[in-house]
Amino acid sequence: MAAPDHVAWLEDTGDVIETTDGLEAEIWVLQHADDPAILSAWAIHYRQHYCRDEDLPDLVADTGLSNADFLTNIKFPDAAAAPGPSTRSGDFGEILVADFIEYVLGYWCPRHGRFEDRENRNVPSNGTDVIGFKFTGDEQSPDDELLVIESKAGFRPTTANRLQQAIDHSGKDRAREAMSLSAIKQRLLKINRDEALKVGRFQNQADRPFMRTNAAVAVLDDEVFDEMTLDESDASDHPNRDNLRLIIIRGISMMDLVHALYERAANEA
Repeated sequence: MAAPDHVAWLEDTGDVIETTDGLEAEIWVLQHADDPAILSAWAIHYRQHYCRDEDLPDLVADTGLSNADFLTNIKFPDAAAAPGPSTRSGDFGEILVADFIEYVLGYWCPRHGRFEDRENRNVPSNGTDVIGFKFTGDEQSPDDELLVIESKAGFRPTTANRLQQAIDHSGKDRAREAMSLSAIKQRLLKINRDEALKVGRFQNQADRPFMRTNAAVAVLDDEVFDEMTLDESDASDHPNRDNLRLIIIRGISMMDLVHALYERAANEA
């Protein structure tokens, strides 16, 4: 599948930040622009994470709401009332990271149902944030790779180190990994059994060895990036430190972009 046009806005700066324990966090920048065609296509792609367009007429029927009002008031996190804005920024970060690992790094990254199935639109989804899969061939190989990602977004001033938070929470992912893989498989079984069964490749490492890589990702507004003490991050206690990738994605006016994307996703439905 071709990469969505907005993915081309992700650029590797070539710069890194070194943590206190000697790891390097690579820095990417999201060079988003006021391009209506790309933003509209991005909004469609974004909306599908919450509600497939083919399901929208049936979901809206009998509610007395327009498509835009249904999405704004029922499906999307609230733009103003807490914790809606923080859920919006977290969802944006997760979806952007999923796009990054799928279309830039070349992993298979199924996300069907992760946001669709929420009963409370303002409560973030449980489980591992993003999981990617790589297969070296048709037959199972020890070189097949499971990429387990923890992402943290920071679009408003904060004293918290979002990269450190991502590292710390990533270290706990093994406890959630099995449940997240089972949830992905169960959601996929509803739409594509063959794809669902591919997840099973990574559910029993003892009998079917594979590579496990962890990643901790901070998605930050430029102003937050400039003030955050990212070089004080420390991954020395991470249980998979030797296979831990650190990534920072920065961009200007990120919360404005988030709200504009939700608004466009609703109004253009």
